[in-house]
Formats: sequence, C-alpha cells, structure tokens
Amino acid sequence: MYELVQVAENTYYINSPSKVGIYRVNDGDVWLIDSGNDKDAGRKIQKIFDAQGWTLTAIINTHSNADHDGGNTLLQNRLGCAVYATPMEKAVVEHPILEPSFLYGGYPFKKLRNKFLMATPSKAQEIADAPLPEGMEIFPLGGHFWEMIGVKTPDDVYFLADCVFGENTIQKYHISFNYDVAAYFETLDFVENLEGKLFIPAHAEAVEDIRPLVALNRAKALEILDKLLEICRTPLPFEQVLKRVFEQYGLTMDANQYVLVGSTIRSYLSYLADREKVEPFVEDNMLLWKTKE
Repeated sequence: MYELVQVAENTYYINSPSKVGIYRVNDGDVWLIDSGNDKDAGRKIQKIFDAQGWTLTAIINTHSNADHDGGNTLLQNRLGCAVYATPMEKAVVEHPILEPSFLYGGYPFKKLRNKFLMATPSKAQEIADAPLPEGMEIFPLGGHFWEMIGVKTPDDVYFLADCVFGENTIQKYHISFNYDVAAYFETLDFVENLEGKLFIPAHAEAVEDIRPLVALNRAKALEILDKLLEICRTPLPFEQVLKRVFEQYGLTMDANQYVLVGSTIRSYLSYLADREKVEPFVEDNMLLWKTKE
C-alpha cells in the first residue's frame, strides 16, 4: 500500500485506499490529484515526495469526501501548497461539518462527526483560478457528489475520481454513494466515450478500456431502481424502504451506512419521482412512497 506507480512519462499514482494522482511538471515540481483519507496518508505522501526529491506545488481535490481531501491539512501546513476545488466542493473542504450535516439532514450526532465523514479543514481556492500545468484538463463528473471533477494529464491519462467503482466493491456493497442520479447516468455516458491511454478510478484498478467498468456500474444502478419499484408497490415510509434495501442486499447498518446508503436511496427515489415512476404522498403524518401503476 502507498506504492508509487509510474504510468506515463510524467504521470504517476499512489496505490492507496483512494488512489492519489501525481503529475510531474518538471524534474522537481509536482501537482497532486487528491490527498488520501487522513493525516497519515498525508505523511506517507510527503515521504514519497521527499524520496523522489519533488516539491508539491498544488493539490487538486476532485471532490470533498474525506477520503479524497483528508491529507490536505498536513500537506498544506508542512509544505505550503495551494489547494484547488470547484466552488461547492471548496465549501466542504473548508467547512467539513457540511458533509455529515448534509448526509444526516440536520446537525450530525457525535457518531457521525468522525474522520470517515469529516476531514480536517484546509484552505482552498477555486479551480477556475488554478494555474494548471500546460495541457492538463479539468472536466465535470456530476452525480456522485456536489461538483466532482476529473483530471486529464498531458500524458493522456484520466483520473476519474468516484464516478465508477470496481467489481469487488460493487459485489460487496452494491450501493455506491450518489447525490444526483440523473447526472450520474450522464457522467457514465460521457466517460464511456472517452478516448485515452489509461483510466484511473479512485477505487478500482487502472484500465486501458473503461467501458466494461462503466457498464457494470450502470447495470447496478438500474438494478437498484428496479428493486425500489418492486419494494414500493405497497406504500411505505422511507425508513421501511431503507430497511428492505438493506435486507435484500444483505447489508449491515451502522450510523455511517445509515446516512450514506440512506441519502443515496433518497436520491434514487427522487429520480424515480421526477420521472413519475413513484409517487411520494403524505398520509397519517407520514411521507409514503408508492410505485405508480
């Protein structure tokens, strides 16, 4: 773990729980794509840089989930690097309490105020103002989180953040987090048609052909929609819908999974409601969900 892998002339990644991308601008200066999940990740990244004789110029956060910006604070404090993110992700990078608050729908109780859902705050700037290395491209990857982005290096290598997950992850957890399901499907269509030398998702192996992984992720999302239509044939409040989703997929609930899977299932229900596949309505002071015939 935390092995440095060179994939092109100037493009590398660090093989870690959430892959960290590196683009070497010249012999000494590098840009980082995400920073790992916590200060320990930051220390390991700095150790790699010291061994290579590299100087960290800036970090691009693809999005503000704690496993992608958790190393920001240590690296910024020690190395004085800039951090760049899209506007909404920047807000969470600087105010991490926003993530568990959003997921829970209120002030998060203590079990939700943890490093899995909250990084330590760091100071960020908007990605639009970043003096990107010549030839580097930023592109939107909507769906998973507020304003997630991907990065294409001048070596024709794509870093795809969390827009797709690996087969083992899908088989184990089934439901990957999504905020905007419609945008997620649009992103899958976009990524499926990309042409590049290599594609590096944060939570899957690097591949030369991204299309099979896109197809796998799309199939799972469509399966979840079908399951919700079946579950909601009888009107149910959300908590019962969520309980049945956990039971059908053999998942074990804890506080973190409750907010992550729960928020995602709410987003799937919103997607279905917007397409008039299910109907939310209030009865006996409960919001119920019912599949439309």
